[in-house]
Amino acid sequence: MIFTNREKAIKYQRLGKQSQGMVLEESDYPLIFSVSSYSIGVRAKDVKDLIPLVILMVILFLLLLFWENELDEEVMAATLDQLHVDYPQSDVPVRYCNHMIIQRLIKEANSTCKKEHVFVHERPRNINSVCNSLRKVACQNHSTLLCFQSETKFKMTVCKLIEGTRYPACSYHISPPEGFIVVTCDDMGPVNIQRYDE
Repeated sequence: MIFTNREKAIKYQRLGKQSQGMVLEESDYPLIFSVSSYSIGVRAKDVKDLIPLVILMVILFLLLLFWENELDEEVMAATLDQLHVDYPQSDVPVRYCNHMIIQRLIKEANSTCKKEHVFVHERPRNINSVCNSLRKVACQNHSTLLCFQSETKFKMTVCKLIEGTRYPACSYHISPPEGFIVVTCDDMGPVNIQRYDE
């Protein structure tokens, strides 16, 4: 800042004892003053010591953000194979549905028990071929995707909820029919099993 001699004197009087960090010159040169790091309250050394901590905090924030996105992607990436295909059928002697549903973390979005879930015991390629079926049917959820019904009956296990509301305290009745499956398809193949018809 540049001050006249009169302004210099006024400033000097106002500052009084606070002017320790100020250098006043009586010539026509501008008033030069420096503010010491003491008057601000933070030393340059302190700031340098904080830089690694700030960098570490930014890295931790980014890692947490990435980890949260990964979890979301895992939930969204649950494929038809992971949710519905059990081929060859798992050798679970008792409580097949309870075991499979807990093992595969199958639940509603709000962590309640699914009312019904189907496990298909067919080769994945046979399930994939349903998308080439000539039996086009209406989708239950009015999806923009196409729905197709299998041309042959598949071996499956239908798990129907008999008690419990909150996952994993769900208990299921097992119904092992053979039936036609109706799947939603996109360009890559089956997306989800909409329903089954006996």
